[in-house]
Amino acid sequence: MEVAAPGQLNIDECPSYGSRGVDCFEKLEQVGEGTYGRVYMAREKITGEIVALKRIRMEDEKEGFPITAIREIKILNKLHHENVVRLKEVVTSLGPEKDEPGTPGKHSYNEGNKFNGGIYMVFEYLDHDLAGLADRPGVSFSVPQIKCYMIQLLTGLHYCHINQVLHRDIKGSNLLVDNEGNLKLADFGLAKSYLNVPNVNLTNRVITLWYRPPELLLGTTKYGPTIDIWSVGCILAELLHGKAIFPGKDESDQLNKIFELCGAPDEISWPGVSELPWYKNFKPTRPMKRCLREFFGHFDHHALELVDRMLTLDPSQRISAKDALDAEYFWTEPFPCDPKSLPKYESSHEFQTKKRRLQQYEEAVKYQQQQHKEAAKHQKLQHLGLPPIQLPRQTRAAHIRPAPSQIMHGYQPPVPPREPQGHQYVKPPGPSGGPNRYPSARNPSSSRYNHPSQGSRSDHGHGRGPYPPPSWAPPSASVVMPGDGPRGGPYGGRSSDMVGRNRNRQYSWRQQ
Repeated sequence: MEVAAPGQLNIDECPSYGSRGVDCFEKLEQVGEGTYGRVYMAREKITGEIVALKRIRMEDEKEGFPITAIREIKILNKLHHENVVRLKEVVTSLGPEKDEPGTPGKHSYNEGNKFNGGIYMVFEYLDHDLAGLADRPGVSFSVPQIKCYMIQLLTGLHYCHINQVLHRDIKGSNLLVDNEGNLKLADFGLAKSYLNVPNVNLTNRVITLWYRPPELLLGTTKYGPTIDIWSVGCILAELLHGKAIFPGKDESDQLNKIFELCGAPDEISWPGVSELPWYKNFKPTRPMKRCLREFFGHFDHHALELVDRMLTLDPSQRISAKDALDAEYFWTEPFPCDPKSLPKYESSHEFQTKKRRLQQYEEAVKYQQQQHKEAAKHQKLQHLGLPPIQLPRQTRAAHIRPAPSQIMHGYQPPVPPREPQGHQYVKPPGPSGGPNRYPSARNPSSSRYNHPSQGSRSDHGHGRGPYPPPSWAPPSASVVMPGDGPRGGPYGGRSSDMVGRNRNRQYSWRQQ
């Protein structure tokens, strides 16, 4: 590396030792996003290995490298287990990335901070997360499949707990699954190493709201591994029930949903609950009994027993990950399946699934708006007395089948005419030189247009049908019904005089 001139910095070269640069990887697709930054699927340029790049957000950091990122890197370097995602390395970028623009209204990349680089954590790549997989259309997990996933989740969580690590953000999108059926815990951004010291206070602003246990919602700052068990119980019940069981809108609503299902806590069911900081603020105004077993009565008996023990309000009575692995639920038929026997799916992360669903929703809204515009345009044409929209070819073709009497007289069905531009009434084939009985569409006094679906009863006794009686028929003309068949063409067929000697023959219309 070349030495910089006196009073200057060498910013054009980087040392050949230390961390690699992010330019060793080619970003392929974004698969996640959150408060930490973005996650990309990337390919290592030399080996072609597919990895996951997690960019550490540093734009708003005023004290240097984020402490949460330091904690995550330290914990992941400590944990080495088949059910915990593996951190491969940490790479850096010398300057801003093209796909990492600054946040509007906040610190953004510009010429003044062009040397403000980024830091990426490189993980092994897994094809799915559990939330994105469960949200795929047509995907339904079988009981052996659910048991297989839950055993791996509890095994990885038990490994974390015996190494005194709290995950503190167990949810479906943080459970990664590969196409071999292996499940791994991921996203240790909120994880914390803990010691069984009674006087240590921890933050209660952890765990996504729907999976947050009641002790955190009531403000406790002293907790242990049981907070992760509550989240696991929510996931197990969600997989068996088919949807989230506590979808609260805020902390108050979340506690209310928990109390409605698990009962309102008191000193008998949960000793010490009244001493929690926020208990008086969220104390239930009416008595609520625990009805979890009745609500999930369709569960298997052993599954219901395990969910009940995981979703116990009192943390001291909640089951541990080790005891949960020995539960009868995993040792009775149907047994957990082999991970390699699980079906393989197209790559699906929650971020991608939500993105696809949003695109489908926008397309549906756009199509509906287009339909409304077409309907309004059609209604406007009817109101102005203009010709209706031409029937589709298939619809029109269904109306040119001849009646049986026509077939008996050797009638040959005419070739469907070309699409007219103005209106749907075209001159039928007839003797040449006959009078023009089709008045111009520009003369409203001599024409009458009705939409095919709005045919009304005329003075000649015709019922409602796809074609109204023509306005050009003479008032004194009698209606000639074609043949003896139940159906006729759009003009009702011809009379017995098929050679056209009588040029004043009358055309009649028959309801289809």
